[in-house]
Amino acid sequence: MKLQMSNRTYRMYGLVPYNLSPIQQGIQFGHAVVEYGLEFFETSEYQEWAKIDKTFIILNGGTTNDNPIRFGTLQQHYFELTDRGIKVGEFHEPDLGDQLTAVVFLVDDRVFDKVAWPDYNGGDVAEDMGGGRSFEMQYYQWKMQFAETEKEADQIIFLREFLKNFRLA
Repeated sequence: MKLQMSNRTYRMYGLVPYNLSPIQQGIQFGHAVVEYGLEFFETSEYQEWAKIDKTFIILNGGTTNDNPIRFGTLQQHYFELTDRGIKVGEFHEPDLGDQLTAVVFLVDDRVFDKVAWPDYNGGDVAEDMGGGRSFEMQYYQWKMQFAETEKEADQIIFLREFLKNFRLA
């Protein structure tokens, strides 16, 4: 099945520390968006978002701490995103000792539009005992509706789960 991958809708999601004022959270987010644009300006996703969508979602990313013995949650989220191959922009605030103060990443509608792209609600393992399609096969078929490659589908599923853990800043 050829997937319809054009006409995506994008949002720029970002994580900021909880302990900054709302205006400072917005400013740090904006700095990171500029860094993202410098790095990924040529990508079709960024161009689509910048020219048409322009939506910001600023989320509470918790704490920031560059100490390798106990990284802040913002650093931990950054590592998790980059380890999964998600393109990110980041900003380190010089006036706060160069602490990480924002991490941003583009997300398309396959992640946030749960009406057009519903969560998995297939059968469970007990139902599979009757010789029907296996749970694993059902899940795989559901997952592959999101992308033409398994790597991209895994990134989308990861982001859907990852973003469930956050609240607006």
